Amino acid sequence: MQPDWIAVDWGTTRLRVWAMSGAQPVAARASDKGMGGLTPEGFEPALLELIADWLPDRGQMPVIACGMVGARTGWAEAEYRATPCTPLDPHRATRPPVRDARLDPRILPGLSQAEPADVMRGEETQIAGFLAAQPDFDGTLCLPGTHCKWVAIRAGRVERFQTFMTGELFSLISRQSVLRLTIGDAATDDEAFAAAASRAMADPNAAHAGLFALRAGALLHDLGAEKAAGALSGLLIGAELGAARDFWHDRTTIVIGAPALARLYETPLRAAGADAAHLDGGELVLAGLTAARTALQEKP
Repeated sequence: MQPDWIAVDWGTTRLRVWAMSGAQPVAARASDKGMGGLTPEGFEPALLELIADWLPDRGQMPVIACGMVGARTGWAEAEYRATPCTPLDPHRATRPPVRDARLDPRILPGLSQAEPADVMRGEETQIAGFLAAQPDFDGTLCLPGTHCKWVAIRAGRVERFQTFMTGELFSLISRQSVLRLTIGDAATDDEAFAAAASRAMADPNAAHAGLFALRAGALLHDLGAEKAAGALSGLLIGAELGAARDFWHDRTTIVIGAPALARLYETPLRAAGADAAHLDGGELVLAGLTAARTALQEKP
């Protein structure tokens, strides 16, 4: 099997690759060799472990990569393009040094914002994948995860964006603070989540004021771990939604992510009267990488 090119999504913890025939994936592989566990010299061997049998005996194989592979501690640092701008410009991709002459890799640039200072790597490719299917979209994209990105889109361009560390905060608080004694690895209770999210959206002080009450509630009133987990998630996400109101108020908002996580954002948004829906982002990175490959085949 000889692909036309190879698409690569290289994050902090995972590496995903697709053998591509034009715009169609014909094979996919993955490993746990993300950027966070590699030195710059380790990227090429980690990639070859997955794709060596896809490479030609002669000539070069185009490889289009996005994500943390282009971070300062990645394979090679890719630039940040200043917003407002289109989500992708593959002609400004970085070409890391390679030892295997069959590889022709390009790392797509990320995006930056001068004020307030912000950056993204990888999400811009998801945004490009979304816009490839909906080029006339005018509204807001919300991309939740460890670090959630709120992105204002107009006329095919990223106008502005803001990052919230909500996912990382939940992990730190639930696993390393005193609340670990109450929550542990419990699943979130939907009713407790909804009530806490509504409270935090209405009151910007609710999140800070309500955190220790979860521990006290467990000690005094036998508050269960699932209800505490739901309340913690609701307080943090509700506070984020309140702070991001300028992005979603009176604007169509699409939450892009795994369905369970996306619904944690969509449900309180809709309860607050927002025009919100969610979309599974699983295929959008590949759609964005494909759009980059198509642009590279055209003249700059």
